[in-house]
Amino acid sequence: MTPRATQRLQFHKGFTFADAEALVPYFADLGVSHLYASPITTARKGSMHGYDVVDPTTVNPELGGEAALERLSAALKQRSMGLIVDIVPNHMAASLENAWWKDVLTHGRASRYARSFDIDWDADGTVFLPWLDRPAAGADIAAEAAKAGLPQPGAYRLGWWRTAGDRINWRRFFDINELVCLRMEDDETFERVHALVLRLCAAGTIDGLRVDHVDGLADPAGYCRKLRQQLGTKYLVVEKILLAGESLPQSWQCDGTTGYDFMNEVSALQHDPEAATPLADAWATLSGRTGDFAVEEEAARREILARSFGAQLEACVDAFARASRFEDISRPALRRVLTELLVHFPVYRTYATAETRPSEDAPFLARAVSGAKRTGLPSDGWLIDQLHAWFQDPAQDAEPLRRFQQLSAPIAAKSVEDTGFYRYGRLLSRNDVGFDPHRFGSSAAEFHAQMRARQRTFPQAMLATATHDHKRGEDVRARLALLSEDPAGWTTRLGNWIERAPRLDPADLAMLFQTVVGAWPLDLELDDAAGRKVFAERVAGWQEKALREAKLRSDWAHPDEAYEKQARDFTVALIAEDRHLTLLTDIFTFIQTIAPAGAVNALAQLVLKLTVPGVPDLYQGTEYWDFSLVDPDNRRPVDFAARRRSLGTTTLDMALPSWRDGRLKQIVVERLLALRRAKPQLFSDGSYEPIEAPAHLVAFRRRHGADAVHVVVPRLAGHLVLDPGQITLNKDAAFRLAGDAELFDDRLPLSVFSTFRR
Repeated sequence: MTPRATQRLQFHKGFTFADAEALVPYFADLGVSHLYASPITTARKGSMHGYDVVDPTTVNPELGGEAALERLSAALKQRSMGLIVDIVPNHMAASLENAWWKDVLTHGRASRYARSFDIDWDADGTVFLPWLDRPAAGADIAAEAAKAGLPQPGAYRLGWWRTAGDRINWRRFFDINELVCLRMEDDETFERVHALVLRLCAAGTIDGLRVDHVDGLADPAGYCRKLRQQLGTKYLVVEKILLAGESLPQSWQCDGTTGYDFMNEVSALQHDPEAATPLADAWATLSGRTGDFAVEEEAARREILARSFGAQLEACVDAFARASRFEDISRPALRRVLTELLVHFPVYRTYATAETRPSEDAPFLARAVSGAKRTGLPSDGWLIDQLHAWFQDPAQDAEPLRRFQQLSAPIAAKSVEDTGFYRYGRLLSRNDVGFDPHRFGSSAAEFHAQMRARQRTFPQAMLATATHDHKRGEDVRARLALLSEDPAGWTTRLGNWIERAPRLDPADLAMLFQTVVGAWPLDLELDDAAGRKVFAERVAGWQEKALREAKLRSDWAHPDEAYEKQARDFTVALIAEDRHLTLLTDIFTFIQTIAPAGAVNALAQLVLKLTVPGVPDLYQGTEYWDFSLVDPDNRRPVDFAARRRSLGTTTLDMALPSWRDGRLKQIVVERLLALRRAKPQLFSDGSYEPIEAPAHLVAFRRRHGADAVHVVVPRLAGHLVLDPGQITLNKDAAFRLAGDAELFDDRLPLSVFSTFRR
């Protein structure tokens, strides 16, 4: 069955299938129809996320194994609920715990698994292993191999880990040496990887699949169609980042994406588009860096390509050089032109195969070509044109295209999400996974157009506002969005704070202060020393990751420990200690002035997710406030016991005065999921009809037959809140729509009315 609403859970040895089974009554009472599980197949021992799979043919024993999974599924079925599972077809762990990989390292090309991994065997017939902590010239290779538990050398070459980007001859997941990519285009490999989950689907244990990083595959469209054929009508969604006006092709035969696109759309709605330029100009002045993200992105793409994907670029050049049309073209020329195209590619990838060149790819190719001509050598223009024509000709060899497409996707991810977003601090709420950095804000009319398109094309796609990938929790972003309503005031305040801070890079300080403002817990008071210490450690963890991902003052390969310590010392001193108490008091006071409006924004975002076309997903525990930061912070244990206690026992009279504790958000979730349960067709098949409203409101109607629901939520809510300590709106912002049944009390800063058949 198609999910009505999902609850995403992160499984690991500290949170098992048995733990989830005990919570099934709570999830049922909350109103979700399906649990949505992180990967369940056997991962590396102690894995906290499950994406480092070592055996896709077995259920992870650390989670309880197949028997515990069956018990969880049975408990869900007793409540008329289901289970969706995240699968990882793109990669496995490059670990000796992985029997397939160990077999390849033992037998080389003769291994029965040699075709399963994306290895360039034509190089010298061996696998390059970047496992040494020093140059190979200074290492006893036999001793190092024995220490690592490797088989005798012959099928592999040990090398220094720092040389991996330039020497590796197998495709990694992004630039992670510990993850080796798979070849789903190989039928035998497809069957091996999917045998378990397809068996569990056929048995009814699993009711749907979420495909991780579909763009890493050689042929995502063909893969999805093949999976659909074997799944039948079961729910199937793909993790796909949509950029630059891109849409998911319906020919893939899946139910939609996992909802990162909605997260981007609803976030843009809450940002004032008029603030884009003044905030960008202010960022440039404060940081000394560019105010134009396109400039930051281009520099990051060139850097990432050079430092992390040199070997994969060379393999791509090799493939093009072998094509008959380019046999007279020099390798340096091909390398230059392919580099420029990759630098300017506006989306993750195109989807050409040996049989077809999709027409949807054409505008993105044209933009890449235009950019390549602008920044490349004028004398290479003719070759750019040749490549452009070649990309669109289905008569050509598909191998070079496969290489290019499977390179452009990780370049986009590493350059934008894992580098550019950590260098560009115009407003951090617009820097998140799947977000379009070139689009700061949008109008209600634009949002309505997006929702109507969603209703026409993928009405059962997921709707996410928080994920295991997010860089800031959904309510962090909702609060930070308020800063776009007063860019001048925010910029003045931020500049003042930077001037009063110790000598750190002003860009790093600007991002730190934004993070503190956005993520400060609603229940954390200045006199709570223990709470401040916990929060300081969380922010310091984010800060270390941010500095290293930015790759400016520090990075993962070459940490600048002195600068990192200086940054950490200030963060801890600011938040946890009293050495900068005057500054912290100013920051805290400002947070308290915007926190109520931030909560209004958060509730508006929540109501939209629960009422627009699609399947709303609650990331674990976000039925309470979500002020998490990037992983591992967003994978912290959830206090489900508190959520169980409050569900069904808290009234609005109790929740409104204590709105900071999260119970009010849970009430909104519970009531709207109850409405979805009572009228499933209204939300699965109902129309989406925009209602004309003032600029500070978003209003629409969902209608199916005689049933209808009317939704009105505030937009740009900073000036609408009446009392700085409460979340009621001033009378000038009051709104009502006539209806027979009022779903929410007038005291709430949002409105959902329903009219039903009698």
